[in-house]
Amino acid sequence: MKKFFAVITAALLVSMLGSCAKKNSAKPTHLTMYVGYVEEYGMKVAEEFEKASGIHVDFVRMSAGEALGRIRAEKSSPKASVWYGGSADSFITAKGEGLLQKYVSPSAKNIPANLKDADGYWTGLTVGYLGFICDKRWFDDHPNVPYPSSWDDLLKPEFKGHIIVSNPGSASTGYLLLSTMCQMRGEEDGIAYMKALNGQVKQYTKSGEAPSRSAALGECAIGITFLHNGIRLMKQGYDNIYLAVPQEGTSYELGSVAIIEGAPELEAAKMFLDWCMTPACLEIGQKHTDSYHFLSNPEAHTPDEATALRDTKLINYDFIWSGENKNRLLEAWNEAIKAN
Repeated sequence: MKKFFAVITAALLVSMLGSCAKKNSAKPTHLTMYVGYVEEYGMKVAEEFEKASGIHVDFVRMSAGEALGRIRAEKSSPKASVWYGGSADSFITAKGEGLLQKYVSPSAKNIPANLKDADGYWTGLTVGYLGFICDKRWFDDHPNVPYPSSWDDLLKPEFKGHIIVSNPGSASTGYLLLSTMCQMRGEEDGIAYMKALNGQVKQYTKSGEAPSRSAALGECAIGITFLHNGIRLMKQGYDNIYLAVPQEGTSYELGSVAIIEGAPELEAAKMFLDWCMTPACLEIGQKHTDSYHFLSNPEAHTPDEATALRDTKLINYDFIWSGENKNRLLEAWNEAIKAN
């Protein structure tokens, strides 16, 4: 009898292990992401990934600051597996807080070392230059006012109440501006500049892309955002857009991707990272959604429209310093504009 029960128990154990093995080897079918790129781009990438892999993607579009806040709040029980889009500064902050999971994708081998985390926690995909999106009609109505060609030009009295920029606390674009000023001018003078700029600002937007559309629609004279946002609107027929860059230099975003720590769909997340770094994915923007970033993978074709910006003077922007000091700089900015 004992031998009989031993045989039955062994058979059941083998059956259970076989069932678990089948379950664990089952191909992933679903992936949830937080997406920092514009919604149209996120939708097309999700659609193409499903075609390539059979994995259905659900995503929530949110700015980098919002995504970071959501991931923090869900740390004990993550609801999404991938964070896709948003500048590297925020990813570096998240890495420091233990919110990202290390994964060195084989597809990352072609991406330059300065565009990815040395430990494999995040990888840069796209590069965009920070600049000024101007409404030609406003400047036509003010013929004695030249287009801005420096950061200090934004502080001129004639631009008071005619500038829109994203909030540094909610959008990586706004935070990039704050960190850029601190890196270019030193922290004290950088915060002082942001305080002075606050007096010129008509509105802070939640999204980093929104100021470009505000300029296109005539809601402001100048939107501070990435130049590729202006190129997209020009391609969509907004012929009132003028792109201006600060001659003393500007910074750039590094749109990145990472797996969220505790990802509930880990295998699907790894598959997405492997795919999204390939030329086939990186070129989706220019082919389907009027997105004109520079691309991190040298094997991918950078959009012709973006190459016209290659001579833009760039500062030696320190993403590591920016990410590690983000919370402190945001607190300093908040205190400065409260007192303005």
